[in-house]
Amino acid sequence: MNREMLMLVDAISREKNVERDVVFGAVELALAQATKKLYQGEVDIRVSMDRDSGDYETFRRWLVVPDDQGLQNPDAEELLMDASDRVADVEVGDFIEEPIESLPIGRIGAMAAKQVILQKIRDAEREMLLNDFMSRGEKIFVGTVKRLDKGDIIVESGRVEGRLRRSEMIAKENLRSGDRVRAMIMEVDLTLRGAPIILSRSAPEFMIELFRQEVPEIEQGLLEIKSCARDSGSRAKIAVLSHDKRVDPIGTCVGVRGSRVNAVTNELAGERVDIVLWSEDPAQFVIGALAPANVSSIVVDEEKHAMDVVVDEENLAIAIGRGGQNVRLASELTGWKINIMDANESAQKQAEETTTLRALFMEKLDVDEEISDILISEGFTSLEEVAYVPIQEMLEIESFDEDTVNELRARAKDALLTMEIAREESVEEVSQDLRTLEGLSPELIAQLADGGVHTRDELADLAVDELTEITGQSTEDATALIMKAREHWFTSAASQ
Repeated sequence: MNREMLMLVDAISREKNVERDVVFGAVELALAQATKKLYQGEVDIRVSMDRDSGDYETFRRWLVVPDDQGLQNPDAEELLMDASDRVADVEVGDFIEEPIESLPIGRIGAMAAKQVILQKIRDAEREMLLNDFMSRGEKIFVGTVKRLDKGDIIVESGRVEGRLRRSEMIAKENLRSGDRVRAMIMEVDLTLRGAPIILSRSAPEFMIELFRQEVPEIEQGLLEIKSCARDSGSRAKIAVLSHDKRVDPIGTCVGVRGSRVNAVTNELAGERVDIVLWSEDPAQFVIGALAPANVSSIVVDEEKHAMDVVVDEENLAIAIGRGGQNVRLASELTGWKINIMDANESAQKQAEETTTLRALFMEKLDVDEEISDILISEGFTSLEEVAYVPIQEMLEIESFDEDTVNELRARAKDALLTMEIAREESVEEVSQDLRTLEGLSPELIAQLADGGVHTRDELADLAVDELTEITGQSTEDATALIMKAREHWFTSAASQ
């Protein structure tokens, strides 16, 4: 029987063009699975077959786990202290084995063994094909629509299949069996049966790669696409930078009579592309990203990573775009939160901020309105600036003498110290269940305390816009944090 097994292994290895060791592994797995059926519980069986003689041994084995972890599966695990009694130098993560009687090959169900072996062979073939495909380093998958699978589209390229999920397709795109498809390779998931390559036609990376193929200057390193934002099938923006002053980045990407950008647009079901010049200056970058709208003025808030962009009435609708599309894409492209407003809204906001700042200076520095307005007109926007800007800058203010400057700085430092003490006392009132909530940093805890939020339930009761106002988080982050705070509500309800 052993000689026949060796002949069978050699025959399958040649026929399927896989390594002999892979076939032996399949036989060992078939024997192990058959042996496990003789035991109660989830035992771990290992079979070792000699590659030359065909003789094999069978072992039952236990994984060594830490003593403080306990046994999750007593049938296949053993505590370190017990394992040490059997094997002196055993460590956590090792296996201890015990020889058991081997199951004769003749008693294994022929069909079961055959199925295990063939499945192992298929898996090995699939892995070889996949490795060969991925070794080419291709970023775009080119294939033909083969079939639908639960709403996803399976795309075939040679003998390799990719999966294009409905959420990764271009909006309103209707792909049918036999259609030629190009898509970006996003990841490879070997746990997926049949089509392990995950594809996307809506990802910004797909557009970047299409431009890379259409514009040789990008591959040559003369141009670089710095970022991309898309509403797939509708509109997109890309930011480009030239590393050679002789090369016009926008004109090069557009091509002669629009040939290059049109090739990308045609591939993406008519998606319109705005090509923007990237700039190290965030304000200049945002102005370019909002094109075709003309910007009147812009105010940068580094702390909140946001910009107030002022446009005239004629450009307001253009800057915002249909359904807010233009400003949303510009925000995604630049990474800055962009607030579009007209001149009246800007003036009103500045007046409100001036009023708030004037009241802060008058209260904390114990000065009159005139002194507060002088500080504001000189560009001071916080107590920290009054306390810690170089003293020479304040001495240059014509209305202030040296004594006044020193007194203002001293009062600002005292006010900041008093506020910090009050903040620490407020943070100390924060409950333990809120302190230990996953995703809360010390800075966020302090901000919540300043906002009067001291317990997990108080956080859970907040609306998203209330939390963003307190912490300055994005809507997505604020939503995730509130849902995390509410988890214990649902857990308690489910257990009742």
